[in-house]
Amino acid sequence: MPEILEGSDAYTQPSFSLGNRVRRGVWGLVYWILFRPTPGAMRAWRAALLRAFGAKMGKGANVRPSARVWAPWNLEMADYSAVAEGVIVYNMALIRIGRKATVSQYSHLCAGTHDYESPNFQLYAEPITIGDEAWVCADSFVGPGVTIGEGAVLGARSVATKDIPAWTVCAGNPCKPLKERARHSG
Repeated sequence: MPEILEGSDAYTQPSFSLGNRVRRGVWGLVYWILFRPTPGAMRAWRAALLRAFGAKMGKGANVRPSARVWAPWNLEMADYSAVAEGVIVYNMALIRIGRKATVSQYSHLCAGTHDYESPNFQLYAEPITIGDEAWVCADSFVGPGVTIGEGAVLGARSVATKDIPAWTVCAGNPCKPLKERARHSG
């Protein structure tokens, strides 16, 4: 549940409940003191910290120390999935990362946006799903409500504002299908 306050004025009022803001504040302290300074090899420790704040972390799931997770309770990572250095996981809504999926360095998974037609610029959030064995290449952007299909590849510096079909290679801004990706057993 995103805990977004409906009808609040984004210019003068908070967009999230007090409870949400307090949890994010506590998580921020834990992130800067116990998560961020860890050596890369301490992935089990970082996974444990994320689990303590409600993340669902599969076996071998790896979040690098400089990745920024906005709300761990809105993160699900399947077995052997990876979030690389400098990735922004802006998970106002649930973000699911599938088995053996990779989100490469400096990518941005953004599950929230504003209704620009709304008089109060209403914030809203939609979940993001990264399928099993998918690859979000370096410096890419994945917008609210987007599904990156199983085995799909989003090319480096690409922008996905719509779903990407399974086993398809897409690139560009906005991304467009380039070719099929060979299926393999994973």
